[in-house]
Amino acid sequence: MTALLETRGVSLDIGGATLVDHVDLRVEAGETVAIVGPNGAGKSTLLRLISGDLRASSGTVRLKQRDLHSYPSHQLALHRAMLSQHVSVSFPFTVEEIVHMGAGERGSAFARPLVDAALYEVGLAEFRHRKLPTLSGGEQQRAHFARVLVQLACGEAAHGPGLLLLDEPTSSLDLRHQIDLVETAQRRAADGTAVVAILHDLNLAVRFADRIVVLQRGAKVADDIPENTVTDELIRTVFEIEVKVQRHSDGTPLLLPQLMTAIPSRVS
Repeated sequence: MTALLETRGVSLDIGGATLVDHVDLRVEAGETVAIVGPNGAGKSTLLRLISGDLRASSGTVRLKQRDLHSYPSHQLALHRAMLSQHVSVSFPFTVEEIVHMGAGERGSAFARPLVDAALYEVGLAEFRHRKLPTLSGGEQQRAHFARVLVQLACGEAAHGPGLLLLDEPTSSLDLRHQIDLVETAQRRAADGTAVVAILHDLNLAVRFADRIVVLQRGAKVADDIPENTVTDELIRTVFEIEVKVQRHSDGTPLLLPQLMTAIPSRVS
């Protein structure tokens, strides 16, 4: 099959430090991929390279068989949508106004059904007239997710399945809304969207992803289905922690926190 997103040998060097080290990644339309790894592994940097926010020192990023940086910014926004880890809004926009921003310059007649649908999907329909700063951190994150869903819907209406990038999208969410967000992303994938998400919760990554990509010190050390990726040995090597990975009856990995024992940090 033809990849919707493909990176080849992507690296980023800044100030003598290698943040991303020759990463190859291929994501098909309709596929969900979780990127995991310890703090400082290069996860967010890789996502910013994939989004076009950063330019690689070497290697290539191709979106829909075209060099990522050949897209003008307004055109790129129609093919990929990204929910960043930190989003700062200085003005007291309402939730509805924030979500409508995902539609760009499109008028209300076109955007309103998309805005309504996104607000309902993230559970904020009753908050549409609230000022964003009056919401909790988790509610604000859901509002920004709705904005990204509108952006994605606009682009896909014109150009077919696109790329949805999520950088730690569940960091401010309670358990119920973490599952809601993951299931929303999976529904997009079922319609053909390629979804790449950075997740810290490995159990959530297992539930979400067709494949799990593991980064360590900027390099890709694993890329496989969850059953083959989340293992005792990998957790010990990459996260420096002892854990007994249990298995559901269907073979799906399950990490139990009460069984975890930290390994003394190695001095490099």
